Amino acid sequence: MTRQVFLYDPPERFVAGTVGLPGRRTFFLQASAGGRVTSVALEKTQVAALAERMDELLDEVVRRSGGSAPVPAVAPSENADTAPLDAPVEEEFRVGTMALAWDGDADRMIVEAQALVELDAESEDDLAAAEEQLLQDEENGPPMLRVRLSGAQARAFAKRALDVVNAGRPPCPLCSLPLDPEGHVCPRQNGYRRGA
Repeated sequence: MTRQVFLYDPPERFVAGTVGLPGRRTFFLQASAGGRVTSVALEKTQVAALAERMDELLDEVVRRSGGSAPVPAVAPSENADTAPLDAPVEEEFRVGTMALAWDGDADRMIVEAQALVELDAESEDDLAAAEEQLLQDEENGPPMLRVRLSGAQARAFAKRALDVVNAGRPPCPLCSLPLDPEGHVCPRQNGYRRGA
């Protein structure tokens, strides 16, 4: 099967967002340009990891260039995007593997999100070999979203993504598990509830 690559170079908009209420949210990456919109679903932890690694990679680019790379230290306010996801949100695929890279020649961050696939393997070595072959196969394989961002776009994406992740349910001050609006049974209280 021929690989479908959703390429945005550059996107007009690339954001992380959610659909649903806190506690039942579905997380998406959404890229758009020229009237095209591509939305891919992923886990909250994947969004957080992508944003954190993106910031780390940008910091490393600045460090190695001695501050001469066109990467702002913080997300520029003019690049802030607080608008909701473009509707309708139609999931192209669920993300399994993500990759980040910096193209030093073009001064661009490359973000790749590849569809989740199940591999049949009889051993760990077979599984590792199958994963490597899948990642190296440019013509065949699972669908992929590939986005090329400027340093400022990447910083703005990372800031918004972390804000979206942190906008969920507040953590319990005792156990750090999310507090539900309906109530919370805290394991650290061992079933004991204080009177009001």
